[in-house]
Amino acid sequence: MAGIETIAIILILIFSVIIHETAHGWAAYSLGDPTAKLAGRLTLNPIAHLDPVGSIILPLFLIFLSKITGGAVIIFGWAKPVPVNPYNFKDKKYGELKVAAAGPLSNILLAVIFGILIRYGSSFLNEQALFLAGYVVWINLILAVFNLMPIPPLDGSHILFALLPSSANKIKFVLSQYGMIFVLILIFFFSPVIFYIVRFLFQIITGIGFNF
Repeated sequence: MAGIETIAIILILIFSVIIHETAHGWAAYSLGDPTAKLAGRLTLNPIAHLDPVGSIILPLFLIFLSKITGGAVIIFGWAKPVPVNPYNFKDKKYGELKVAAAGPLSNILLAVIFGILIRYGSSFLNEQALFLAGYVVWINLILAVFNLMPIPPLDGSHILFALLPSSANKIKFVLSQYGMIFVLILIFFFSPVIFYIVRFLFQIITGIGFNF
């Protein structure tokens, strides 16, 4: 069962990060930027999006780490970033914010859809289907909450930078210079905080606790 569960988590994660990246591309395209479309990235075909490290190797390592630590590690990953040219945006002021927000919002939407399925589908869905739906909600909430953290290169940093005044350029510079260090600190030291937020949201959306 553990092997099947690991495969299920990887497949759900891949599906979720592809939706996330495609949402960025479609948001940019709707704002007048054809870069992602020209690069063939407005598709759900995994081949166009998969990153060997972020989509497969890292998730497998984090799943292994989660097993030996009793689930105290965030399981996440990424696809290849969708190319975007903000100079093409019709909305110069908030275009980057909208494109950045599209990824996490797509994950939240997936979590809500499958959460409703769990909440109201117990009468016609079997236990295995509900189990997989629970993982879809859980993983997408982790992706949304994690990516909304205001740390480069996460989406939350682009949202923050779009809202900060030009006088805050020093803050932007420091965050950009040491962003990956802050991300690693977030993963290894603040995972319990993210888990708490995700568990809370999971219960609100599904009506049940996370017991997988």
